[in-house]
Amino acid sequence: MGGKSTSYVVVGLGVIVSLLGWFMRGELGAGILGFGLAHIVLGLLDTARPTVND
Repeated sequence: MGGKSTSYVVVGLGVIVSLLGWFMRGELGAGILGFGLAHIVLGLLDTARPTVND
């Protein structure tokens, strides 16, 4: 599994967790939504990071 595909898996899991938090109500749902959104942002930022080839 390459670096980019790992980042896309993180983004995909972030989408799933965000949807779970979206359909939950209350403070717990808001926390889960924020956790998922953070994974989406960090996964997308990781795709823009240059890779080093030895």
